[in-house]
Amino acid sequence: MGQYLQNYNPTGNVVLSTLLAALPILLFLYLLAVHPHKTKDGRKEYGIYAPYAAIISALSAFALVLFVMKMPVPMAISAFIYGAAKGLFPIGWIIFAAIFLYNTTVISGKFAVLKDSLSGITSDPRLQVLLIGYSFVCFMEGAAGFGTPVAVCGSILVGMGFNPMTAALVCLIGNVAPALGALGVPTFTLSDVSGLPILELTQQSGLQFIFMPIVVAFWVVGAYIFREKGKWSDLWAVAPAILVSSGTFAIVQLFTAMKGWYMIIGMLAGIVSILCTMVFLKIWKPKKGFGQQKAVTPAAHPTKDIVMAWMPWVLLGISVTLLSVQSIKDSLNSIFIWKYTVPNLDGLSLVQPPIGDGSLHAVFTWDILTMGGTGIMAAAIISGLLVLRLSGQQWAKAFSVTGKKMKSSLTLLCCVLGFSTLTRFAGTDAILGLAFTKTGAAYPFFAPMLGWIGVFISGSDTAANSMFGNLQNITAQQLNLNPVPITSSTTTGGIIGKVINAQSVVVATAACYEDQKEGMAAVGPIIRAGIPHSVALILIYSTWLWFQYYFLSGMLITLPGK
Repeated sequence: MGQYLQNYNPTGNVVLSTLLAALPILLFLYLLAVHPHKTKDGRKEYGIYAPYAAIISALSAFALVLFVMKMPVPMAISAFIYGAAKGLFPIGWIIFAAIFLYNTTVISGKFAVLKDSLSGITSDPRLQVLLIGYSFVCFMEGAAGFGTPVAVCGSILVGMGFNPMTAALVCLIGNVAPALGALGVPTFTLSDVSGLPILELTQQSGLQFIFMPIVVAFWVVGAYIFREKGKWSDLWAVAPAILVSSGTFAIVQLFTAMKGWYMIIGMLAGIVSILCTMVFLKIWKPKKGFGQQKAVTPAAHPTKDIVMAWMPWVLLGISVTLLSVQSIKDSLNSIFIWKYTVPNLDGLSLVQPPIGDGSLHAVFTWDILTMGGTGIMAAAIISGLLVLRLSGQQWAKAFSVTGKKMKSSLTLLCCVLGFSTLTRFAGTDAILGLAFTKTGAAYPFFAPMLGWIGVFISGSDTAANSMFGNLQNITAQQLNLNPVPITSSTTTGGIIGKVINAQSVVVATAACYEDQKEGMAAVGPIIRAGIPHSVALILIYSTWLWFQYYFLSGMLITLPGK
């Protein structure tokens, strides 16, 4: 098959080309969150069943790339299948393993002990949200990413009695706090595609996100409080704990970023935040309780039982952390790794300036031994055998319950990843990105929005950086702007898009809802509920970066020799 040259103005009219490129995404949003329909009992609801919305949007994406972009049919099919395969591995595998681990703890009865032990630290639901929906989420994002934080922490909050939709939403918002993503992979990718040094990009990301962890922590707890009809006074009442949790995270994140330790920033900051928050909550209590706070004292358990209840989650943290060590990954991958070059796709989609210069590669890598899901499953198996001591019947029940929950989620994930990969290889994502480059001196305000849109489309900070990292660098140079802060904003702005990214929301619903149909029906409402939060956060962040760029030049990192 011949090569396909991406065309960033296929209609000859920039405005029309941009609108057509946005059509599948707008249609997906409309179907998920806006389209009105009546239920069987006559109630009016908004948003259709999520898998149906994904399938219809995928068909519209096919129509766009075949008839407008003129992409060859075999290439379009290969791109969709390639993306769908990534929906199964590593993402679907992470969700399955996380939910399976959770189910083993529930079936064994140890989750009830864990819940009582957390209530022993604090029975205040605001502080439980802070500890699990913020500190734990931050650690898991730094250690594993790819949906692990919302899958694990969302299931814990639901097990503690939180409303599934609320649990999903607060975990999605809490996932915004780590600036550099899982193991620093997005930043490494950004450096690779843009050609800018990773040290400078890491340092700049830390300086750009200097106060955002604190903003996000207040936002997470506030989102919970106001969903429960609380008041501002309920938020300020727990401000000391929020400042301890987010302040320690922010300090460690900035320190490690300035040192250039991009791989361990989220993990280390998350661990410090968890420990400091737990210690602080042992010595400080809010003067006034909140909402449905339990009036009874949680059941007391022997120390041994509490340790056993926590052990599966400790093993999870240890396993995903070990898999983040490059030497361990290399050793395991030397034992087994399978790479498949996708036919009719690899090296055939040619990128043009200013997006880039070269071809997109499509190699499906099945590094099953080092996937985050494998680390979680290893923790589940080890804890199930040695700690929980599950019977054969309990193992079977855990697998059965998990498998039933995953059917619709995997269908949706494959469709979403399929059509987002299709549009990336066709070049329609780049058309949307180029629209932002026409803003001139205001570009520092819009640069993080490019990452935000990239994550919303692709579901991954890494994919967004691959898509727009070089474009940001080139645009900055063309506009005579410092390329380091402009380019690094792709990562830091992008992570805010995870709040409303369909992939992240599907992961959250799969983990938080027992009934899979109910979970799929909740995808649209969660995205609709998350839009105001994500839009407000990106506007605040974009304004901050514009102000920082023009008025706080001392916080801008320059290239060596500049």
